[in-house]
Amino acid sequence: MPNAKIKSWIIAARLRTLPLAFSSILVGTVLAWNDTQLDFTIASLTLLTAILLQILSNFANDYGDAVSGVDSEERKGPDRMVQSGAITKKAMRTALIIFSILTLALGSYLLFLAFPDNWMLMLTFFGIGIVAIAAAIKYTVGKNPYGYAGFGDVFVFVFFGLVAVAGTYFIQTKNLDWSILLPATTLGLFSVGVLNVNNIRDIESDKAAGKFSIPVRIGKEKAGLYHSLIISIGFLVSIVFVLLDYGHAFQLAFILMGPLFLKNIRAVKSKTGNELDPYLKQMAISTLIFSVVFSVGQFFG
Repeated sequence: MPNAKIKSWIIAARLRTLPLAFSSILVGTVLAWNDTQLDFTIASLTLLTAILLQILSNFANDYGDAVSGVDSEERKGPDRMVQSGAITKKAMRTALIIFSILTLALGSYLLFLAFPDNWMLMLTFFGIGIVAIAAAIKYTVGKNPYGYAGFGDVFVFVFFGLVAVAGTYFIQTKNLDWSILLPATTLGLFSVGVLNVNNIRDIESDKAAGKFSIPVRIGKEKAGLYHSLIISIGFLVSIVFVLLDYGHAFQLAFILMGPLFLKNIRAVKSKTGNELDPYLKQMAISTLIFSVVFSVGQFFG
Protein backbone atom coordinates (compact mmCIF):
# COMPACT_ATOMS: atom_id res chain seq x y z
CA MET A 1 0.00 0.00 0.00
CA PRO A 2 2.73 2.56 0.83
CA ASN A 3 4.41 1.86 -2.51
CA ALA A 4 1.10 2.36 -4.31
CA LYS A 5 0.65 5.71 -2.57
CA ILE A 6 4.15 6.83 -3.48
CA LYS A 7 3.54 5.83 -7.10
CA SER A 8 0.30 7.85 -7.12
CA TRP A 9 2.12 10.98 -5.95
CA ILE A 10 4.85 10.46 -8.54
CA ILE A 11 2.20 10.17 -11.24
CA ALA A 12 0.46 13.32 -9.97
CA ALA A 13 3.77 15.20 -10.11
CA ARG A 14 3.91 14.40 -13.88
CA LEU A 15 7.65 13.92 -14.09
CA ARG A 16 7.54 13.96 -17.88
CA THR A 17 6.82 17.72 -17.76
CA LEU A 18 9.79 18.55 -15.50
CA PRO A 19 12.27 18.83 -18.42
CA LEU A 20 10.57 22.16 -19.16
CA ALA A 21 11.68 23.66 -15.86
CA PHE A 22 15.20 22.30 -16.30
CA SER A 23 15.40 23.58 -19.90
CA SER A 24 14.51 27.18 -19.04
CA ILE A 25 16.84 27.36 -16.04
CA LEU A 26 19.67 25.75 -18.02
CA VAL A 27 19.45 28.29 -20.83
CA GLY A 28 19.23 31.25 -18.45
CA THR A 29 22.16 29.94 -16.40
CA VAL A 30 24.47 29.31 -19.36
CA LEU A 31 23.70 32.72 -20.85
CA ALA A 32 24.56 34.28 -17.48
CA TRP A 33 27.73 32.17 -17.29
CA ASN A 34 28.92 33.81 -20.49
CA ASP A 35 28.61 37.24 -18.87
CA THR A 36 29.61 36.73 -15.24
CA GLN A 37 31.22 34.39 -12.74
CA LEU A 38 28.54 31.84 -12.00
CA ASP A 39 27.32 31.19 -8.46
CA PHE A 40 26.54 27.45 -8.50
CA THR A 41 24.65 27.57 -5.20
CA ILE A 42 22.29 30.18 -6.59
CA ALA A 43 22.00 28.20 -9.84
CA SER A 44 21.08 25.03 -7.94
CA LEU A 45 18.50 26.82 -5.79
CA THR A 46 16.99 28.44 -8.90
CA LEU A 47 16.54 25.03 -10.51
CA LEU A 48 15.05 23.46 -7.37
CA THR A 49 12.62 26.37 -6.96
CA ALA A 50 11.50 26.05 -10.59
CA ILE A 51 10.96 22.29 -10.20
CA LEU A 52 8.92 22.79 -7.02
CA LEU A 53 6.79 25.40 -8.80
CA GLN A 54 6.13 23.02 -11.70
CA ILE A 55 5.17 20.17 -9.37
CA LEU A 56 2.90 22.58 -7.49
CA SER A 57 1.26 23.53 -10.77
CA ASN A 58 0.79 19.87 -11.71
CA PHE A 59 -0.73 19.03 -8.32
CA ALA A 60 -3.06 22.02 -8.58
CA ASN A 61 -4.14 20.94 -12.06
CA ASP A 62 -4.87 17.39 -10.86
CA TYR A 63 -6.91 18.73 -7.95
CA GLY A 64 -8.69 21.53 -9.78
CA ASP A 65 -9.77 19.42 -12.75
CA ALA A 66 -11.14 16.74 -10.42
CA VAL A 67 -13.12 19.21 -8.29
CA SER A 68 -14.54 21.03 -11.32
CA GLY A 69 -15.48 17.81 -13.10
CA VAL A 70 -13.21 18.42 -16.09
CA ASP A 71 -11.50 15.11 -15.32
CA SER A 72 -14.00 12.35 -15.98
CA GLU A 73 -14.14 8.86 -17.40
CA GLU A 74 -14.40 10.39 -20.88
CA ARG A 75 -11.06 12.19 -20.53
CA LYS A 76 -8.19 10.91 -22.69
CA GLY A 77 -4.65 10.34 -21.48
CA PRO A 78 -3.29 8.85 -18.24
CA ASP A 79 -5.44 8.65 -15.11
CA ARG A 80 -5.53 11.65 -12.80
CA MET A 81 -4.91 10.75 -9.20
CA VAL A 82 -7.63 12.77 -7.45
CA GLN A 83 -10.32 11.95 -10.00
CA SER A 84 -9.46 8.23 -9.83
CA GLY A 85 -9.50 8.24 -6.01
CA ALA A 86 -5.84 7.24 -5.68
CA ILE A 87 -5.25 10.51 -3.80
CA THR A 88 -8.00 12.13 -1.74
CA LYS A 89 -8.99 15.76 -2.23
CA LYS A 90 -7.98 16.51 1.35
CA ALA A 91 -4.53 14.99 0.83
CA MET A 92 -4.01 16.97 -2.36
CA ARG A 93 -5.09 20.22 -0.68
CA THR A 94 -2.52 19.52 2.01
CA ALA A 95 0.11 18.87 -0.66
CA LEU A 96 -0.73 22.19 -2.32
CA ILE A 97 -0.16 24.01 0.96
CA ILE A 98 3.09 22.15 1.64
CA PHE A 99 4.51 22.76 -1.83
CA SER A 100 3.45 26.41 -1.76
CA ILE A 101 5.34 26.87 1.52
CA LEU A 102 8.37 24.93 0.25
CA THR A 103 8.49 26.91 -2.98
CA LEU A 104 8.14 30.21 -1.14
CA ALA A 105 10.73 29.27 1.50
CA LEU A 106 13.32 28.03 -0.99
CA GLY A 107 12.69 30.98 -3.27
CA SER A 108 13.09 33.42 -0.37
CA TYR A 109 16.40 31.85 0.61
CA LEU A 110 17.51 32.07 -3.02
CA LEU A 111 16.70 35.79 -3.09
CA PHE A 112 18.46 36.38 0.22
CA LEU A 113 21.63 34.89 -1.26
CA ALA A 114 21.25 36.62 -4.63
CA PHE A 115 20.42 40.12 -3.34
CA PRO A 116 21.87 40.41 0.20
CA ASP A 117 22.33 44.18 -0.07
CA ASN A 118 19.43 45.15 -2.30
CA TRP A 119 16.06 44.92 -0.59
CA MET A 120 14.28 46.52 -3.53
CA LEU A 121 15.32 43.76 -5.92
CA MET A 122 14.68 41.14 -3.25
CA LEU A 123 11.13 42.39 -2.69
CA THR A 124 10.52 42.73 -6.44
CA PHE A 125 11.46 39.12 -7.10
CA PHE A 126 9.61 38.00 -3.99
CA GLY A 127 6.49 39.60 -5.44
CA ILE A 128 7.06 37.82 -8.75
CA GLY A 129 7.38 34.56 -6.80
CA ILE A 130 4.09 35.15 -4.98
CA VAL A 131 2.36 35.84 -8.29
CA ALA A 132 3.89 32.69 -9.82
CA ILE A 133 2.66 30.50 -6.94
CA ALA A 134 -0.81 32.06 -7.04
CA ALA A 135 -0.97 31.67 -10.83
CA ALA A 136 0.10 28.02 -10.63
CA ILE A 137 -2.79 27.29 -8.27
CA LYS A 138 -5.40 29.57 -9.82
CA TYR A 139 -4.85 27.93 -13.22
CA THR A 140 -7.50 25.30 -12.41
CA VAL A 141 -8.41 25.87 -8.74
CA GLY A 142 -11.08 28.15 -7.30
CA LYS A 143 -13.84 30.19 -8.87
CA ASN A 144 -13.36 31.10 -12.53
CA PRO A 145 -9.90 29.49 -13.01
CA TYR A 146 -8.19 31.26 -15.87
CA GLY A 147 -7.03 27.98 -17.41
CA TYR A 148 -10.65 27.16 -18.22
CA ALA A 149 -11.02 30.46 -20.07
CA GLY A 150 -8.12 29.70 -22.41
CA PHE A 151 -5.41 31.78 -20.71
CA GLY A 152 -3.21 28.87 -19.63
CA ASP A 153 -0.94 29.45 -22.61
CA VAL A 154 -0.19 32.97 -21.36
CA PHE A 155 0.75 31.68 -17.88
CA VAL A 156 3.05 29.01 -19.31
CA PHE A 157 4.71 31.42 -21.75
CA VAL A 158 5.34 34.08 -19.12
CA PHE A 159 6.49 31.96 -16.19
CA PHE A 160 8.17 29.00 -17.91
CA GLY A 161 9.70 31.21 -20.59
CA LEU A 162 10.22 34.89 -19.90
CA VAL A 163 10.43 34.78 -16.10
CA ALA A 164 12.37 31.49 -15.89
CA VAL A 165 15.05 32.34 -18.47
CA ALA A 166 15.37 36.10 -18.02
CA GLY A 167 14.88 35.87 -14.25
CA THR A 168 17.61 33.23 -13.95
CA TYR A 169 19.94 35.40 -16.01
CA PHE A 170 19.21 38.52 -13.93
CA ILE A 171 19.63 36.77 -10.57
CA GLN A 172 23.16 35.79 -11.60
CA THR A 173 24.27 38.94 -13.45
CA LYS A 174 22.17 41.64 -11.68
CA ASN A 175 21.61 42.96 -15.17
CA LEU A 176 19.21 42.31 -18.05
CA ASP A 177 20.41 42.23 -21.63
CA TRP A 178 17.15 42.59 -23.53
CA SER A 179 18.33 40.14 -26.19
CA ILE A 180 17.91 37.45 -23.52
CA LEU A 181 14.17 37.78 -24.11
CA LEU A 182 14.66 36.06 -27.48
CA PRO A 183 15.74 32.63 -26.14
CA ALA A 184 13.32 33.21 -23.26
CA THR A 185 10.58 33.52 -25.89
CA THR A 186 11.76 30.27 -27.49
CA LEU A 187 11.52 28.31 -24.23
CA GLY A 188 8.17 29.93 -23.45
CA LEU A 189 6.72 28.98 -26.81
CA PHE A 190 8.04 25.42 -26.66
CA SER A 191 6.49 25.08 -23.18
CA VAL A 192 3.20 26.34 -24.61
CA GLY A 193 3.63 23.65 -27.25
CA VAL A 194 3.61 20.96 -24.56
CA LEU A 195 0.41 22.42 -23.10
CA ASN A 196 -1.12 22.62 -26.57
CA VAL A 197 -0.49 18.92 -27.23
CA ASN A 198 -2.20 18.18 -23.91
CA ASN A 199 -5.16 20.39 -24.74
CA ILE A 200 -5.61 18.98 -28.25
CA ARG A 201 -5.57 15.46 -26.80
CA ASP A 202 -8.32 16.45 -24.33
CA ILE A 203 -10.31 18.65 -26.71
CA GLU A 204 -13.52 16.60 -26.65
CA SER A 205 -13.66 16.02 -22.89
CA ASP A 206 -12.69 19.65 -22.19
CA LYS A 207 -15.44 20.87 -24.50
CA ALA A 208 -17.99 18.68 -22.74
CA ALA A 209 -16.84 19.89 -19.31
CA GLY A 210 -16.87 23.59 -20.24
CA LYS A 211 -13.10 24.08 -20.27
CA PHE A 212 -12.44 26.52 -23.10
CA SER A 213 -8.79 25.93 -23.90
CA ILE A 214 -7.45 27.42 -27.11
CA PRO A 215 -7.97 24.15 -29.07
CA VAL A 216 -11.59 24.04 -27.84
CA ARG A 217 -12.10 27.64 -28.94
CA ILE A 218 -10.52 27.39 -32.40
CA GLY A 219 -10.93 23.68 -33.23
CA LYS A 220 -8.37 20.94 -33.80
CA GLU A 221 -7.33 21.94 -37.32
CA LYS A 222 -6.53 25.54 -36.37
CA ALA A 223 -4.94 24.33 -33.12
CA GLY A 224 -2.57 22.28 -35.29
CA LEU A 225 -1.67 25.40 -37.26
CA TYR A 226 -1.21 27.28 -33.98
CA HIS A 227 1.16 24.52 -32.87
CA SER A 228 3.19 24.86 -36.07
CA LEU A 229 3.33 28.63 -35.63
CA ILE A 230 4.55 28.72 -32.03
CA ILE A 231 7.27 26.15 -32.69
CA SER A 232 8.41 27.89 -35.88
CA ILE A 233 8.56 31.26 -34.13
CA GLY A 234 10.45 29.63 -31.27
CA PHE A 235 13.16 28.47 -33.65
CA LEU A 236 13.24 31.78 -35.52
CA VAL A 237 13.79 34.01 -32.48
CA SER A 238 16.70 31.84 -31.26
CA ILE A 239 18.28 32.10 -34.71
CA VAL A 240 17.90 35.88 -34.52
CA PHE A 241 19.50 35.84 -31.05
CA VAL A 242 22.56 33.99 -32.37
CA LEU A 243 22.91 36.22 -35.42
CA LEU A 244 22.87 39.36 -33.24
CA ASP A 245 26.17 38.21 -31.70
CA TYR A 246 27.40 35.59 -34.13
CA GLY A 247 30.76 34.02 -33.40
CA HIS A 248 30.78 30.45 -34.66
CA ALA A 249 28.58 28.12 -36.72
CA PHE A 250 28.33 25.75 -33.73
CA GLN A 251 26.05 28.32 -32.09
CA LEU A 252 23.43 27.34 -34.66
CA ALA A 253 23.73 23.59 -34.00
CA PHE A 254 20.29 23.62 -32.38
CA ILE A 255 18.79 23.89 -35.86
CA LEU A 256 19.65 20.19 -36.23
CA MET A 257 16.96 19.52 -33.62
CA GLY A 258 14.35 20.63 -36.15
CA PRO A 259 13.27 17.09 -37.15
CA LEU A 260 12.28 16.33 -33.53
CA PHE A 261 9.86 19.24 -33.53
CA LEU A 262 8.68 18.54 -37.08
CA LYS A 263 7.73 15.04 -35.94
CA ASN A 264 5.67 16.58 -33.14
CA ILE A 265 3.98 19.03 -35.50
CA ARG A 266 2.99 16.24 -37.87
CA ALA A 267 1.62 14.12 -35.02
CA VAL A 268 -0.49 16.99 -33.71
CA LYS A 269 -2.01 17.49 -37.15
CA SER A 270 -2.69 13.82 -37.88
CA LYS A 271 -3.46 12.13 -34.55
CA THR A 272 -6.25 12.46 -32.00
CA GLY A 273 -7.06 11.49 -28.42
CA ASN A 274 -4.80 8.95 -26.74
CA GLU A 275 -2.70 8.70 -29.91
CA LEU A 276 -1.31 12.11 -28.98
CA ASP A 277 -0.32 11.22 -25.43
CA PRO A 278 3.23 10.01 -26.23
CA TYR A 279 3.87 13.26 -28.10
CA LEU A 280 3.36 15.32 -24.96
CA LYS A 281 6.45 13.67 -23.48
CA GLN A 282 8.19 13.82 -26.84
CA MET A 283 7.66 17.58 -27.01
CA ALA A 284 9.02 18.05 -23.48
CA ILE A 285 12.09 15.90 -24.21
CA SER A 286 12.65 17.67 -27.53
CA THR A 287 12.63 20.99 -25.66
CA LEU A 288 15.20 19.63 -23.21
CA ILE A 289 17.48 18.39 -26.01
CA PHE A 290 17.13 21.74 -27.79
CA SER A 291 18.07 23.62 -24.63
CA VAL A 292 21.15 21.45 -24.06
CA VAL A 293 22.40 21.85 -27.64
CA PHE A 294 21.59 25.57 -27.62
CA SER A 295 23.41 26.05 -24.31
CA VAL A 296 26.48 24.08 -25.40
CA GLY A 297 26.60 26.14 -28.59
CA GLN A 298 26.45 29.37 -26.60
CA PHE A 299 29.10 28.24 -24.14
CA PHE A 300 31.63 26.94 -26.64
CA GLY A 301 30.63 28.81 -29.76
